[in-house]
Amino acid sequence: MSIENQPRSVSQTEQWEKCGWRFYLQRVERVPERPAAWSFHGTAFHSAAEERERSGRAKGEEELVQLFSDQYSALVNKALAKEPNLDWWMTAMKKPAGEDIADRYRLGQQQVRDYVKWSEENKPIISYVSDNKDGRKLGLEVGFNVELGGVKVRGYIDQLVHEEDPETQDERVRDLKTGSTKSLFQLQTYKIASEKQWGIRVNKGDWYMGKTGKLSRVVNLSQVTEAQVAARYVAMDQGVKAGRFEPNPGFDCGFCSVSHACQFSRAR
Repeated sequence: MSIENQPRSVSQTEQWEKCGWRFYLQRVERVPERPAAWSFHGTAFHSAAEERERSGRAKGEEELVQLFSDQYSALVNKALAKEPNLDWWMTAMKKPAGEDIADRYRLGQQQVRDYVKWSEENKPIISYVSDNKDGRKLGLEVGFNVELGGVKVRGYIDQLVHEEDPETQDERVRDLKTGSTKSLFQLQTYKIASEKQWGIRVNKGDWYMGKTGKLSRVVNLSQVTEAQVAARYVAMDQGVKAGRFEPNPGFDCGFCSVSHACQFSRAR
């Protein structure tokens, strides 16, 4: 399916908004991307946290640390087989890639231990969602596919959590982060998608921060409207279809996986 006709997502939209040329190189030209251990770190941590909740917290620290370790190692080794030149890998803080890979292995293990401890102390109530297509399922890495402003939008919500107030029927959307970057637009999209696809009420959102082992501040989503969220998807969708891919060179070039192929990049 061509990029013009693909469903949209939070990551697509925010990427196009931040730097249209990166979007073009990565998603239209499909330039080979430089690998980065931070992406494997995040993927493996999410798997461990999901398995913790999906097991009803029956799976403990050591089993989940091993799950993280195995998945992280497998992802890194696969990437190394494809790109063995570590000088080509992306890292933060100009750290050598080999050191970064090893550090994230240890950091991810500790973040899994911290999550197990946090979940045991706080016992989040994971919600169930129901629809005609998939029936009833836990709100863990739960997929949605909705239409906003005439644009098809899809994605996955890390966690849907039932609010602690027994008098409400509200749910809270939660995103899990191993780094420090947070997206308000992501939570806003999750709210609208949850209400449209499953008919549940969402007025709050937050992030679980792996760096601190705690939740972020609570975000009030009660005033977010479908029209407000849809407007950004419509603008992005129309821009892509019109071939508008504006470059925006700057600080983010240092974290761009296709900067090596970009004539505008400040990271070259």
